[in-house]
Amino acid sequence: MHAIRITEPGGPEVLAWSEVPDPVAGEGEVLVDVAAGAVNRADVAQRQGTYPPPPGASEYPGLECSGTVAALGPGTEGSGWSVGDPVCALLSGGGYAEKVAVPVGQLLPVPEGVSLVEAAALPEVAATVWSNLVMVGELRAGETVLVHGGGSGIGTFAIQFARALGARVAVTAGSEEKLAACRELGAEITVNYRTEDFAERMRAEGGADLILDIMGGSYLDANLRSLATNGRLTMIALMGGRRAEVDLGRMLAKRLSVHATTLRSRPLDEKAAIVAGVLEQVWPLVQQGAIRPVVDRSVPMRNAAEAHRVMESSAHTGKILLTR
Repeated sequence: MHAIRITEPGGPEVLAWSEVPDPVAGEGEVLVDVAAGAVNRADVAQRQGTYPPPPGASEYPGLECSGTVAALGPGTEGSGWSVGDPVCALLSGGGYAEKVAVPVGQLLPVPEGVSLVEAAALPEVAATVWSNLVMVGELRAGETVLVHGGGSGIGTFAIQFARALGARVAVTAGSEEKLAACRELGAEITVNYRTEDFAERMRAEGGADLILDIMGGSYLDANLRSLATNGRLTMIALMGGRRAEVDLGRMLAKRLSVHATTLRSRPLDEKAAIVAGVLEQVWPLVQQGAIRPVVDRSVPMRNAAEAHRVMESSAHTGKILLTR
């Protein structure tokens, strides 16, 4: 098969479309013929050499894909999957390839009303958003959630999901075009972080009950100032650095909690539980049309370098797909 290899740590030019050995479905795995993959910030970090794949994962980038079941590995009998089934999948790596072996617990059916290619935009964001807003953040109807990076793949999905839960959604983004797209998806409070202090705005709006954060250190103090009493902060990325000082007095006075999670390195059983929750609680919303995949553009997989340049420029709204 062909796959995108990272020839050495560096810029987008180190991504090479190469002929490599076919993967084999191991115990508890299913082999998928890939129709499309999607680009995530983690792929960029892996390319740069700062986010290596976890032990046992494919060396090729790509944390989600869609395609069809090509073969069932040992131990998958009775799983309910058959050769030829259209699927999408949460991966630890390997999505930038023509084939990938997937743990059977990380497969999802393609939702009704979503094309096979579009389905590649769903697994990673759905699992990330559901696990952090519901499992960790315990978001409830009537609460206010602040989503940083509202125009990103995660952001566009989180807006729709939180609205479907009955929450009021606030977002930050860096352009008026992205903020307009967020409003179309259901965001009620929109803040251009380049021109406005989001913490002051959120305090004027009564504070956030929950924040979904991708920045980490550089936003920590402002996030804590943005939270209402009993507010929760969930951090899923560290684009703004990994270190910061914390005002513990503010946390005590407002009874705040801070959570930090990753998805890629979780044990298989935890990932399977998250995927099962997505299937039960998120997929019906997709099939009803309450949530739709937001795709900025599709790029041929062999041109993954172009897709990474777009990702790093933040010129996109929603997901960037890689198609066969």
